Amino acid sequence: MAKDYYEELGVSRSASAEELKKAYKKLTKELHPDRNTGDEEKERRFKAVNRAHQVLSDEKKRALYDEFGEEGLRDGFDPEVYRAYRSRGRRGGGPQGNIHFEDIFSAAQGSNMGDMFGDLFGGGGRRRNGGGGFGNMPMKGSDVLSEVQVSFVDAISGSTMKLRLQDGGEEVTVRIPSGADDGDKVRVKGHGAPGVGGGPAGDLILSIRVSPHPYFERDGLDLHVDLPISVTEAFYGAKARVPTPGGDVTLTVPKGAQSGQLARLKGRGVKRKDKVGDLYARFIIKLPEEQSEAVENAIKTLGEATGDVRSDLHF
Repeated sequence: MAKDYYEELGVSRSASAEELKKAYKKLTKELHPDRNTGDEEKERRFKAVNRAHQVLSDEKKRALYDEFGEEGLRDGFDPEVYRAYRSRGRRGGGPQGNIHFEDIFSAAQGSNMGDMFGDLFGGGGRRRNGGGGFGNMPMKGSDVLSEVQVSFVDAISGSTMKLRLQDGGEEVTVRIPSGADDGDKVRVKGHGAPGVGGGPAGDLILSIRVSPHPYFERDGLDLHVDLPISVTEAFYGAKARVPTPGGDVTLTVPKGAQSGQLARLKGRGVKRKDKVGDLYARFIIKLPEEQSEAVENAIKTLGEATGDVRSDLHF
């Protein structure tokens, strides 16, 4: 049995969107496969955390999950049909015994929606037009909604992926456009539900979910990265390599750079259609990890030269 999504993220059911985001970022950073190579349990947890966040960060999906659990997230689930079944059952005029989600899915996905509602509410469900039924009219099949997980790099650079559809096992080639963002939709025509009465098939609509990156964060078209620099580079200035979507570039670290200071690389962010963002590198001064007398003496000398760094700090 799948673990509760709120438990996966370690938050309460009343957690705010900001609390969800904070917990998600912390967990994905800890569990990211790039930092836990070969650890199958952490890879499983990473996927589970992603799935939980995909649902709970979407207001509509979260509401469905809170009311119906995971069953409410399945393709074809109609909450109104379930509520109607449940409501009529409470009044004593509906189906007897337990209500099965499978029954609701089979009804919602079939072509006899009119009959189903007629049975449900006690009326003659099938609609008529001048005495003739709609049953033989060609109708386009319904669209099928699904999700596809895309890596951070593939979403920015664009990619082509092959997906195997359920049931028939048909393989479909899907192109993810460059600059795709979390929540974007890709429509694959003719791969939805079959048509009725000879009508065309519906479309497959894929909602893109972008996996987090261990170092980069995205804000619209802009990218942000923490750039480690040494004490020497911060003091004297340096040339530092910075990876970008278009390849590595060289950034000038100014003399006397401070930790937290930002440097902007114009036009090196996300490119989407005719627009492109910037990349912001935040300098993070990294102290030496070596423990030796020489290093300790150097740090002591540096500390004495720096003086009281909080002398001007006040409320």
